Amino acid sequence: MNKINTPWGSITTEVSLLPIYYIIFIYGFIYIFPFGEYFIGLSWFEWFKSEDGPLEWIQFFQYSLSSLISLLIYLKVKNKKSINSLIWLIIGASCFFIAAEEISWGERIFDFNIKSISELSIQGETNLHNLPFFHNYILDPALQIICIFLGWVGWKKLPYLTSLPGRKFSLFFLIVSLYFFYYEVSWFSTVEHIRNDQEIFEFLLSTGIFLHAWTSLKNLLKT
Repeated sequence: MNKINTPWGSITTEVSLLPIYYIIFIYGFIYIFPFGEYFIGLSWFEWFKSEDGPLEWIQFFQYSLSSLISLLIYLKVKNKKSINSLIWLIIGASCFFIAAEEISWGERIFDFNIKSISELSIQGETNLHNLPFFHNYILDPALQIICIFLGWVGWKKLPYLTSLPGRKFSLFFLIVSLYFFYYEVSWFSTVEHIRNDQEIFEFLLSTGIFLHAWTSLKNLLKT
């Protein structure tokens, strides 16, 4: 049980408040921290969310570790044919794929690319999630559905599936879904489209999956 003390009293909650603290840190501190342009040529906020910036690389390592942990859990579970085991296998494979996509399959590390893909990619890189049709029509709606499932439907409707994130980690996913919904809806607004801070919120998704996998592994090793 998490507890927040305020001048008006205490607020208790069963969910992790790390996503709230993270957003406050990013927009209350990093966003206004000075001298970024003097030291690195752009604001610290823009650097944090930039291509190959800190958040992108942290996400890569989180997805990579989540993939390894998920596969380790799958190997340690006795009943390999159970639904929970299958979900851990899917999580492991999905995290490996996402980690590779985050760094364009090592394109800038190994100086290698697949021109047939990079020439079509919106960012000119070797990754599938930036192919025009997938990026423009599928990516964001799919992400919103996945985040709602992981942050609400899973633990609410399928509590027996311990391979899905529990209530504790729900904000890591629901906040991401809310931001992307607002981002898409703002295209149709009468005011200017909101700024693209997707990398800021995508970090919550990778963190939520990593914490879920890590917590599940620790619980498994205790039994």
